[in-house]
Amino acid sequence: MQPFVIEGASVILPDRVAQVAIRVEGGVIAALDGPRDGARVIDGGGMILAPAMVDIHGDAFERQLMPRPGVMIPVEAALLETDRQLAANGIATAYHALTLSWEPGLRSVGTGRAVVEALAALAPRLTVENRVQLRWETFCFEALPLIDTALNGPFLPALAFNDHMTMGVLHPSVPIQNRPFDHDPAFPVVDMDSPGFAAKMAPRAKRSGMAVADFIALMRTVWMRRAEVPSTIAEAGARARAKGAPMLSHDDSQPETRTFYRDHGARISEFPMNLTVAKAAREAGDRIVFGAPNAARGGSHLGSPGAADMVAAGLCDILASDYYYPAMLSAVARLQADGVGTLADLWKLVAANPADALGLQDRGEIALGKRADLVLLDWPDGHPPVVRSCFVKGRAAYGAVAAG
Repeated sequence: MQPFVIEGASVILPDRVAQVAIRVEGGVIAALDGPRDGARVIDGGGMILAPAMVDIHGDAFERQLMPRPGVMIPVEAALLETDRQLAANGIATAYHALTLSWEPGLRSVGTGRAVVEALAALAPRLTVENRVQLRWETFCFEALPLIDTALNGPFLPALAFNDHMTMGVLHPSVPIQNRPFDHDPAFPVVDMDSPGFAAKMAPRAKRSGMAVADFIALMRTVWMRRAEVPSTIAEAGARARAKGAPMLSHDDSQPETRTFYRDHGARISEFPMNLTVAKAAREAGDRIVFGAPNAARGGSHLGSPGAADMVAAGLCDILASDYYYPAMLSAVARLQADGVGTLADLWKLVAANPADALGLQDRGEIALGKRADLVLLDWPDGHPPVVRSCFVKGRAAYGAVAAG
């Protein structure tokens, strides 16, 4: 690729925002305020140049796979569209939160395998780096072979421990944010024959393409595996550690839960459900992830801690797109407008910090020798930002010119 220089932009550097010319050569940042030396010049005047974002957990791709309940789109077409959305939102590295569940349909192991295989086959045609977060439902023993396949694939995945089974059967008298440790023998369980439980499971049954009664019957069968779950978690954690894969635990509700998964190698707490758990994670030196939609909207739709409050309190290291790719940029914009932090510090939540937590030391910052994963933003004062250009390893992944 021909070397190029981006001039005139305000650049988000690791410690400040400054007007610096950035030279890109061979896919990396080759100079800051260096000579042009015949390089192509890109005018960034009036815009902001930032490190392209690293998304640690995004499941919006599911809407491309299943845009309506029960309506599946061919996997390759869905992933190509997802890739375009990522580039257009300034995300150069994406970990797709690929749920591997005992449920049939969208979140089944079969669908997960199709996605893993399609991403490998499509890699030469994709514009950003598409990886997977193996969002493993811990009652789904059938997923272990696919976890092995992904761990031995071209892009090292992350492994996230999920337990939506135990969350699903929680007695309705107990708030989900404060439920006991998932493996507590006295865990309060709902009456699975109750009408309320059937109503609660109806959306999940529809997503799985099953009648509600059949879905609940399947849940009963899977619930019988409970005694074997801890040893299976230990096995999956050992396999991930052997490959050096980053690990996360999802929706922790008790410090005991965080400790349990940390002991298996999960040093990232993803969406802790209350302040006590977030503080316990911080005291242990774990990374803490919250949802960018939470910060962009001003609160959680589940009643969990507010991401903006957690950022201000020093209890959030990373903002993930979660279910909406544009939310990462929108969250940073809102946090800056609300005076939560400086732009240089807030941008770390969506670039440097997730890259570091995932072991990707070659990206996430605009610094000499780092990958030229860059995003050029049109961001007028007092107005929402929008991506104008996105570069991945110095390659143009997205470009748009405003009508004006």
